[in-house]
Parts: sequence; structure tokens; C-alpha cells
Amino acid sequence: MSKIKVMDDILANKIAAGEVVEKTMNVVKELVENALDAEATDIKIELVDSGVKKIEVSDNGIGMDKEDAQNAFLRHATSKLKTLDDLFNIDTLGFRGEALPSIAAVSLVELKTTNGKVGTKITLDGGKVLKVENSDLAKGTTIVVTNLFYNTPVRLKYLKNLYIELANITDYVNKMALANPNVKFTLINNDKTLLATPGDGNLLKVIYEIYGGEVAKKMIEVNEEDEDYIISGYISYPEVAKSTRNSMITFVNGRLIRNNTLNRKIIEAYHTYIPKDKAPIVVLNIETDPILIDINIHPTKMDIKFSKDRELYTLIEKAISKKLEKLLLIPSVPVRDSESIEDVDDSIKVELPQEDEEKEENLEYEKLSFDFDVNENEESYEEKVEDEARIKKLYPKGIVHMTYIIAENEDGMYVIDQHAAAERINYEKYLKAMSEKTNTVIDPLIPIKIELPANEMIMVREHLDLLEEIGIKTEEFGSNTFIVRSHPTWFIEGYEKESLRKIFELVATKEEFSKEKFIEKTAITLACRMSIKANDYISIEDMEYLLDRLRECNNPFTCPHGRPTIITYTIYDLEKLFKRAME
Repeated sequence: MSKIKVMDDILANKIAAGEVVEKTMNVVKELVENALDAEATDIKIELVDSGVKKIEVSDNGIGMDKEDAQNAFLRHATSKLKTLDDLFNIDTLGFRGEALPSIAAVSLVELKTTNGKVGTKITLDGGKVLKVENSDLAKGTTIVVTNLFYNTPVRLKYLKNLYIELANITDYVNKMALANPNVKFTLINNDKTLLATPGDGNLLKVIYEIYGGEVAKKMIEVNEEDEDYIISGYISYPEVAKSTRNSMITFVNGRLIRNNTLNRKIIEAYHTYIPKDKAPIVVLNIETDPILIDINIHPTKMDIKFSKDRELYTLIEKAISKKLEKLLLIPSVPVRDSESIEDVDDSIKVELPQEDEEKEENLEYEKLSFDFDVNENEESYEEKVEDEARIKKLYPKGIVHMTYIIAENEDGMYVIDQHAAAERINYEKYLKAMSEKTNTVIDPLIPIKIELPANEMIMVREHLDLLEEIGIKTEEFGSNTFIVRSHPTWFIEGYEKESLRKIFELVATKEEFSKEKFIEKTAITLACRMSIKANDYISIEDMEYLLDRLRECNNPFTCPHGRPTIITYTIYDLEKLFKRAME
């Protein structure tokens, strides 16, 4: 008796679902792409419990007749490919014919659709058609998916928590809204609207809805083309660069893609404008002949290959570089204006009083400093440090290249990197402050407003208790804004908003969250950003203060990134170099 049997359709669809439907976001993705392929201009996504209990996607597209509606749930049934040649000339988002049968195989599905002549309603359970009946003639298609993975409990077990699932969905819908500014997108979870775009074709308005006004004001429109490609969209000013590449969003013919080489080329175009560990906010659409690309690589259809990739990368670098060069074509002497403080009402601005020139000259290193509070008087402090310090007392003598402090003691000469040393001091200060159970806080006179995209709002919302533990008390203000009512006293004066932005950015990461890892990353990030830099002027008195604080550190020898803070030449080393001592 033969052992090899042909699998039945339900079993085959469950296996296919393992590739197409791994999480709730995959279901939303496939249904939204179908709606876009159906020429919808209004797409509404409604979720219950991040889509685990219910996903409903409704559109105003062209709909289907009864026969097509039934065939849509057959494996490899598609209206988008008819011949082999069509596979190499794909201009739709979907084409495999796997999505709907895969979704239906692992959930309960209800489809309502009309093409304007007849309305059809189909009910399926685990891929089996239970009922086909007539329905109303409401324009378009509505698909309701409930109890996802109810018949594959192993897969349900490996879903992330609801916050991460919702963040993934929101992130995807944000990106599709950016790819299709002419389509109105509405995303709702548990009756709360997370995104609502106007659908009027204005991409900058969509950027505003997702990232907020501060980012939208710092986006630059780009347009460039050659014989094969047309590039359009927006790139950010270097100053709003982020710590991850998640905000580097690229599309090809309206399809969201994932291409590491393309991202790398975009970052290279920002060379010298942003730090190497940062990435710009980018929303770019690449239009090209479908014959020049291959999207038939993976079921998710996000991986893509270009047949003329070198020409594309050159064009992108040219488009971005040209814009950045124009922004900075005529360098201007930087003038520090007093930073305005924004009230919760954007129309009200309170300016800080101007400082006199002498005080302003020293303001930089006063703010970006190492302001440990010393409770003991000077004598007892010196006695304490001498008992506990791992480095003997250092006496500064000067500075080289406005970066390296030269100091000495009875053992020899020392060279100290002022930025690395300040980083170590501030790192241990922030680490200690955030690790303590009680934090002294300050209530700013005017609350600080932080705008975030909806997907980042979701992640921050999950960890509001942790923020409060470290002294940051927040409340939501509108759909994409937090108001900070209080913050720790250890924030450096004048840099409170920048510190909060860095902390919120770290909280919003979709990596597996750990309180200890968060505190560590936050301490490192704030220490780096809030410390004196190379070429910052400091006086001899400031050098002495810095070196004394460095000696107090648990590890005074390296900065948080592992770079050395201090190197030494012993007296013997110096005498050998000058041939005063012979081996």
C-alpha cells in the first residue's frame, strides 16, 4: 500500500498559514493589501484585543460577485495572475492566492462583499464553508476574522503580548498610510482610534498624523529620476535622526519593502551629517517598470531584488546628498537662541530670558557637566576620596587640542579624554539615580510635551509604571502626545526635553523589554548626550572638579562604551623616552 498521499486542502492551507500568517499583523497586512488592490479609497481596520479576538477590515473597493467570493477562499485562486508572463510584470500587492485560504484555515471568517449588483455573505470555520447567502449592497468588502489560531493552539502560544502585537499592526498601517496618502486609513483598537488619515493625497499631512508636528516641520521633499527609476518622498533634517532604522520607510510602486542594502545607501548619503549609530526618518517611494524588480522571493512579499540596483543606489544618494548640500550650502555662524518652552497650547510660547555674554560663554559646560551633589564639606570629601579612590589625586596642568587634559601626580603624567571622563561620571550618576527606589522630582512650571507615532505611543503606554518609578510622571494629551508633569531632579537644566525624548525612544523599542536593560541603555544614552564634548572649553578649576569626580567612580578607567578615559606615562616611562634612564 502506498505511503505517499496528497494532502487535503484544509491541511495544506494550515501549513501554508505557517508562512503567511505568523501573527495578527500578517492578517491585517493581507487584508489591507487586498483592499488596496480592489481600488479602495477608504479602509477601516477595527481590532479587539490587538486582533487576537477580532480583526475587521472594511473597504469601499470594487467588491466581488458570488462566484468570485467563493473562489477567493480556494488555494492559489487569484485574479491577479493569469499567465507565466504576469509573474514577471506584477503591479498588484497580492498575487499568490494564499492569503485568504491561509487565514480562513486558522480562524473563523465572515466575508461580506458586493460589486454593486449582488451582495454575498460567506461564513467559514477553520477553512470549511458553513454558509453562503445573499447580503446587502453596501459598497465594497468587509472581512471579519475572529478567534485567530483557535485550532492551532501552539501558534497562539507563541504570539507576543498584546502591546507588541498592536504595535506591530500600528507600525504596518502607518507605513501603508505613508505609501498611499490618497487613501483614507482608520485604525481602531478596543474602540480607541490610533490613526486617522485624511486621504487627500498630501503625504506631509500623513507624516504629521504619524510623527507629530515637530518632525513634520523638519522634513524635506525629494524628487529625482533617471531613465529607469522615479524617486519621491521626504527625508528628515539630520537633527531628528533616530536610534533605529524603523523609521526608514521605502516603497516600490507603493509596496512596502525591506532591503538592507538600500537602507545602508540612504545612511551613507547622510555621511558626516548624522552619527554612525543613527538613522534618518525617510519616506521614499520608488517607481519603476515591474519588469526591473523581483518580488516573488518570500510569501510576505517584502523582500525584493532590483535588476539595476547600482543605478538605483546612485540615484538615491544623489537625491539625498543634493538636498542636504542645499540646506547647508552657505554655512552660518551658529548662534544660540534661548530655547522656547512650549505650553500644551501651541499658540502660547514663553521665551527664556537672555543671558549676558560672559555667562552665555560658559553656559555649555555648566549644563553639560558632572554636577554631583557633595554633602560633606571639602575636607571630609577629600579624606573619603583618598580612602576609596582607585586613582591617586590628579593635578591638572593644561589641555591639548581642547580635548585631552594633561595632569600629573607623584607617579607620573596622565592624559584624560574629557568627554569619556564626563561620560563615565554621568553614566554612574544616572545609573545610581534610576536604580534607587525613590527619586526626587521637580514639576516644571510649564509641562513638557512629547509627540510620538502611534506605534511608539503604544509601547510607552505599556511601561508608564516604569517611567513613574524613575520619576517621570506623564499623562496622555490627544492621540499621539504625552504631557510630562514631573521629572527627576538629576536632569540637566535646559536639556530636560532632550533627555525625555531619549528615554521615550528607548522605552518605545519593540525588543523584548527588560527593566535592567532599559536602565542601562538610558544611563549610557543620557551620559553620552549630556556630557561635555571634545572642543568644549573648560577651565583649570573645571578640570580639577572633573578629575576628582572621575576618581570617585566605581570604574574610572573606561567610558560606558568601553573606550579608555585615562592613560598614563610613569616617571620611569618618561625618563626612558628621553634617555634619562637606560634599561
